[in-house]
Amino acid sequence: MDHAADAHRTDLMTITRFVLNEQSKYPESRGDFTILLSHIVLGCKFVCSAVNKAGLAKLIGLAGETNIQGEEQKKLDVLSNDVFVNALVSSGRTSVLVSEEDEEATFVEPSKRGKYCVVFDPLDGSSNIDCGVSIGTIFGIYTLDHTDEPTTADVLKPGNEMVAAGYCMYGSSCMLVLSTGTGVHGFTLDPSLGEFILTHPDIKIPNKGNIYSVNEGNAQNWDGPTTKYVEKCKFPKDGSPAKSLRYVGSMVADVHRTLLYGGIFLYPADKKSPNGKLRVLYEVFPMSFLMEQA
Repeated sequence: MDHAADAHRTDLMTITRFVLNEQSKYPESRGDFTILLSHIVLGCKFVCSAVNKAGLAKLIGLAGETNIQGEEQKKLDVLSNDVFVNALVSSGRTSVLVSEEDEEATFVEPSKRGKYCVVFDPLDGSSNIDCGVSIGTIFGIYTLDHTDEPTTADVLKPGNEMVAAGYCMYGSSCMLVLSTGTGVHGFTLDPSLGEFILTHPDIKIPNKGNIYSVNEGNAQNWDGPTTKYVEKCKFPKDGSPAKSLRYVGSMVADVHRTLLYGGIFLYPADKKSPNGKLRVLYEVFPMSFLMEQA
């Protein structure tokens, strides 16, 4: 065994160390955000473990089924929602939680409230679990800027007012991508340590990409400009090579690929959905963050 190599592994930039380093830049900070993020990270680790054994544990069944021991089983997206709600409430740093799984916002009881509001999709793309396609958790964090009773208005704000946003992707590896307003950084879970390690510092979308990503099954309902743009991707008239089509259908996977490889990911409004269909994307990530640069 190479003990020197093992010793070197204790000098890794973990996500906790990274956030503490960021916190040290703000002397007035009390560490509340660090505590909140540690609970989000714990939730991601738990869901990652559940996703990895979903097939074995029959966690992909219908909510309300009962196993042979007589224990009620929960569908994985329901389980993931419970995990994050419990983790966020127990952090003692949140006041309002808005989940894609719940009809209404969750208001934390006064004794456990803090200054943050969190919006999240606990398991985006869960319909892809059966075939092993990457899925993920999406989250955004707002600051509660008053001492009055919290309301849904505290989270119905533009995405650019968030203090942090990110996602955790459960795929061939488990990767958490986070922005606190100073760049985008990627952390990969080391299963042997149980720690997220900084592996993709300061991610920048390439200026040009040769990938376009869209559900072409909706093409018959697109408007003229969208149809024309996608046609140009496939049949460029300026002599440049055609773009490659890549579409997963899990938002986290499509966004992650776009961040690393460039290109464009779009889910345009159409005749059937004139306001578009991406419920979480527009809130958590400004579209300029995803679009191919000119």
